[in-house]
Amino acid sequence: MRAIRGLWRWRHNPLRRPTDLAEAWVALVALVLIAVAAPVTGGLVGAAAQDSLQRSVREQQHTRRLVTATVVRALKDTPLETDPDAVAVRESRHRVLADWTAPDGARRHGSALADLKSPHTGDHFAVWTDPRGRITTRPLDSPTATTHAVLAGFGAALLVAGLVEGARRLAVWRMIRRRYACWDQAWDRAGPDWGKAGTGS
Repeated sequence: MRAIRGLWRWRHNPLRRPTDLAEAWVALVALVLIAVAAPVTGGLVGAAAQDSLQRSVREQQHTRRLVTATVVRALKDTPLETDPDAVAVRESRHRVLADWTAPDGARRHGSALADLKSPHTGDHFAVWTDPRGRITTRPLDSPTATTHAVLAGFGAALLVAGLVEGARRLAVWRMIRRRYACWDQAWDRAGPDWGKAGTGS
């Protein structure tokens, strides 16, 4: 709105300088770009991210399997693991040595994080595995993927708005620098005679 008011104010003003009108036009163009280009870019990026993430959801849900592992023994280090996609309260998981069967029927043996409060030999717990039977993270779910896509679109829109505003500020800064340079040149031309009686008469 300030850009529109600026254009209207400078329309027939006799004190208007070329840079005043240029600044108002730059502000108006920036406003239009922020109002149009930023949402369009955000929508396109969000849609592309949604498409890609939903493909990943389908692929992960198709290839990852939940299998039952058996505790062989607890290991000494018991780090706290946090699952970034978890919506429930995160709980500590204990590192254990475990056996499990891969989706292809092969027996696997290795360390895993068990969501057991106090793991003992023979206890069972669930782990996600890839097609080769290696332990992996749980598959991405559709609502989480949608949330990530929305955030990506929102971030892209903010980035475009920030770039447009930065370009506007840079353009105005250059115009102001040019205006100051013109003033300096005018003062240099008037300098030798400035203040003398009869100057300009």
